[in-house]
Amino acid sequence: MTDDRPRPTLAPAVALLSAAALAYEILLIRLFAIVDWHHIAFLVISLALLGYGASGTFLALAGARLVRRFDTAAAASAASFGGASFGAFLLAQRIEMNSLEIFWSARQFGKLFLLYLLFAVPFFCAATAIGLALTRFGAQSARIYRADLVGAGLSAAAVTALLFAVHPVTALQIVAGAGFAAAALFAPRRAAVLAAAAGIAAVIAARPLALPLRISQFKELSQALRVPGARVIEERSGPLGLLTAVVSPEVPFRHAPGLSLSFAGEIPAQVGVFSDGGGMTPIAHPSSVDYLDFMPTAVAYHIGAPRRRVAVIGAGGGTEVMSALAHGAEEVTAVEVNPRMAGLVTRHSRGLYADRRVRLAVSEGRRFIRQSTGRYDVIQIALLDSLGSAAAGVQALSESYLYTVESMTEMIEHLAPGGVLVVTRWMQVPPREVVKLFATAVAAQEQLRAPAARRLALIRGWNTATLVVKNGDFDRHELAALRRFCDQRSFDIDYAPGVARGETNRVNILEESYLFDAAAAILGGAAARDDFFDRYKFNVRPATDERPYFFHVFRWRALPELLRLRARGGMPLLEWGYLVLVAGLLQALLASVALILVPLLFVRRGAAVRREPAVRLIAYFGAIGLAFLFVEIAFMQRLTLFLGHPLYAVAVVLSSFLFFSGIGSGVSARVTERRAALIPLIVAGMVLAELLAVRALTAAALDLPASMKIAASVAVVAPLAFVMGMPFPLALRRLASHDPAAIPWAWSINGTASVLSSMLATLIAVHFGFSLLVASAALLYGVAALAARSWIKTS
Repeated sequence: MTDDRPRPTLAPAVALLSAAALAYEILLIRLFAIVDWHHIAFLVISLALLGYGASGTFLALAGARLVRRFDTAAAASAASFGGASFGAFLLAQRIEMNSLEIFWSARQFGKLFLLYLLFAVPFFCAATAIGLALTRFGAQSARIYRADLVGAGLSAAAVTALLFAVHPVTALQIVAGAGFAAAALFAPRRAAVLAAAAGIAAVIAARPLALPLRISQFKELSQALRVPGARVIEERSGPLGLLTAVVSPEVPFRHAPGLSLSFAGEIPAQVGVFSDGGGMTPIAHPSSVDYLDFMPTAVAYHIGAPRRRVAVIGAGGGTEVMSALAHGAEEVTAVEVNPRMAGLVTRHSRGLYADRRVRLAVSEGRRFIRQSTGRYDVIQIALLDSLGSAAAGVQALSESYLYTVESMTEMIEHLAPGGVLVVTRWMQVPPREVVKLFATAVAAQEQLRAPAARRLALIRGWNTATLVVKNGDFDRHELAALRRFCDQRSFDIDYAPGVARGETNRVNILEESYLFDAAAAILGGAAARDDFFDRYKFNVRPATDERPYFFHVFRWRALPELLRLRARGGMPLLEWGYLVLVAGLLQALLASVALILVPLLFVRRGAAVRREPAVRLIAYFGAIGLAFLFVEIAFMQRLTLFLGHPLYAVAVVLSSFLFFSGIGSGVSARVTERRAALIPLIVAGMVLAELLAVRALTAAALDLPASMKIAASVAVVAPLAFVMGMPFPLALRRLASHDPAAIPWAWSINGTASVLSSMLATLIAVHFGFSLLVASAALLYGVAALAARSWIKTS
């Protein structure tokens, strides 16, 4: 194999194609969150990324012939990515799938498998072109890998910014066009340029086939549009969600979660706003607000002193803001993370945010509380998600720093003396989220060394439960007011100081006094609490900043019983988001063995020259493939709290890691082979050191302006990312000189490990926390170091 210098357009071609592939991955997450649910996006992408692993196997078998026609083969692969990236989504839109049935419906499982095949094709094409470049110019692997990582790093930030400006389908067209442009750079000849231009024109012409998006018939938006007369009046797209405003003049929306059954009046007609096709929040007409006094959240204004200063976290359509105004609040801060939602409310609420008493804060809730200098008489956490999504557990893998012990502690500290925190969640039977919420409040009060039993109350309507957490003890007048409020509105008091078990569960009757019994156990001391947590059918231990998965309540030992109950209407008891992830991990593992390990062992066993044992290849490239994403995901989660929103953390961390890893890859060309063996060990030590640095940064610099927080995050990530970019190209350079035939296998093993890594990292974080995830990454780099040390002995 010759190894002459590549043409000048090769590095830009690799960078552009790598950028397009990563942008495509991010866009698929957004698009699948809209048309289905986000947990399916993770599954499909993880398995589709097996295209990277499959491309390595393909190159190992056919690479020699393709390398001889490198320009044509690489250009064809890049152009195929351009066509397949848009075409696969068009075809997927024609496949009607219910992801909640894949565990018992062979038909639905088959459709899911078809999606795997569809989305494997674009990634296979992109990986083949990049893998060909690494194989053809192995001695230049540092430069090529640098272009690969730098292109991907710049893409992560660029596609996030792009989604602020254009619809996801438009962004998908741009990504497809980038694939065709990369093809022209791989083979900069007139015919290739004309073919690329024709491909871009075809993608532009095909746009009508992709719109409107075909949202799952099981999502709330699809169901709402079946209502007679329902129509979409406005749609706003952004990286935080696709917002769709719907009205129905014939059968108006009248959405009031938890509304008392005693209310005999009329709810005014509403505009329903759906985020990514689900989780409707209403924008109410201010002409009638009487019903707001019959909502369980109104309890905040009926007990204790007047509530003059109110903060509503997750203002959504503004119902709780309107309630605060109707109950006499003098100052209401509406905290809304999505500026486009705030824009819809401004447009359709007839002056809610124009009221001089209302201040709009576009911010994530936890960030707002941390940066707030004042104290509030009421802090409300609004109920914005849907009952269906809560019941099906599709949020199980969504981290939330709003419902952790540390978050609740901070909110209590921002209450004025006698102020209350009011949180409403959907009521499930047996209860899960409400019990976990109560346990979180108890843990927060104990952190503040406060008597939790005297400062908590829990009331329940027919489909919601509301927790009241006071900054101070409830006195007898407040408890009497609480009883009157619930008696007049047919709410149950499931826990309050001095309430006996016999006084609970009288109006909205359940089989047992579940919530009172849970509260009694949680408040019964450490031993009783731990025993209750261990015995309960669901995981209701409080979420923490280390493991911020409040919505994850699944326990494996309950699975057989839950599956038996499915036939009797027990499907909502199953946490589908989590189970789909586990199934995806198992399938990806099996596919990896079939596509990578088996061909590797058999093909290399029969090879005439076999200098690098398969075990060493798997140990080294598998370890760094797993570890790289472990570190990325852990740092994304850690910096989410610091930067204030997952969007910013993903953009900053992903861009920084890939960009500075690319720089490190380029510098690795100067590292000698003997010193190269030490690099993974250095990375392992730096991973642990950087975790401590991120913790210190989060604790000490929360009050910095947003721009300085981003700069500080980049400064922390950059040194680690720089050295993490070295192990892969250093090993490829050694293979280029000692065993060139092994390069496709290295590419394949590393890609496949990355596929497994994304799902495995999430499972580790959910069950054991981010610290163990980072420690696992350090251990994996140690394994790579051991494999690298053996190279010195064989050199």
